[in-house]
This record gives sequence, structure tokens and C-alpha cells, in this order.
Amino acid sequence: MNSLRNFYFLRAGVAFAWVALAFLAASAPALVVGALLVIYPAWDALANVVDAKRSGGLQANPGQKFNALTSIVTAACMAVAFALRGNAGGVLVFGAWALFAGLFQLAVGIRRRKLGGQVFMMISGAQSALAGVIFAAKSFGAAPTIAELAPYAAFGGFYFLLSALWLTFKPARTEVGMAAD
Repeated sequence: MNSLRNFYFLRAGVAFAWVALAFLAASAPALVVGALLVIYPAWDALANVVDAKRSGGLQANPGQKFNALTSIVTAACMAVAFALRGNAGGVLVFGAWALFAGLFQLAVGIRRRKLGGQVFMMISGAQSALAGVIFAAKSFGAAPTIAELAPYAAFGGFYFLLSALWLTFKPARTEVGMAAD
């Protein structure tokens, strides 16, 4: 349980760092913005692989396996889309990824609900899927800037932080309490 808690703290920290960089890069050259858009799903892929290895491997965690694969493909597609279509292309790919990653995160949260703190992961997954649809739709008009995408990552970091805090401060379960679960 401590490793999951610590991992959630790490995920929150990385998300908040990315948010800070996104705001700093708001007026940066396109190459910097594109790199940040590629880094976010690449980090998510790595995080899903690490988390799955800590909890039985990728075969035992199909939601994380598919999330990692989706995020790896997204990072590559993001680079191509941003290079070819600029911010609009990057936001379209980011939106599609947020949709699929959110659905996978929701599935993992449901599967892990007895571990505690997963309600935040389920809410985050559902919110991510909804945000993905909105981002994809907006990419066909005035595509959001990276600073406008930053709240998405901030909410993700916030949910990871809440889950880590829940796992830190939740009441100790007794043998009797565990039998009632």
C-alpha cells in the first residue's frame, strides 16, 4: 500500500511540474510546446508500466497495459500531428488520448476499488474522458493553447494527490473490518 501511495505522490508531483512548465511555455517557441505535448503521454506510458509491474505485471493489469500502449502511440502521433498541423493537430491527438486514457483509468480504478482511494481515480478517469471529447471538438475551431490544457493535468495531479493522501491517512483496517469488506 505504501508503494501505491508513494507512486501517487510521484504522479501528482510530475503533473504539477508539467502544469508549471505549460504555463511558462505559453509564449515559448512551438518546438517547446510540441515537446511538452509529447512528454505528457510519454510519462503516462512509463508511469502505467511502472505501476503495473508493482502490482502483478502488465498481463495481470490489462487496463494499464492498454493505457501504456495508447500513451506510447499517442506520444508518437502527437509529434507527427504537431509537426504537420501545429497546435490544432496536437490538441486533437491530446483530446483523443485523454478520452482513451480516461476510460482505461476509470477501468483500473473500478478494478482496484477495494484498495481504497480509488474513487478519485474513477472520477479522474471519467473527467479525463469528457475533457478528451471537448478538446478533440475544440481542435476543429480555435484550438486551446497549452496553457488552456494545463488545468486538465492539474486536475489529474489533484486526484493523484487526493488518492495518495487517502492512502496515507485512511483508518487502519482491523481483521474484523477486513472480513466485512
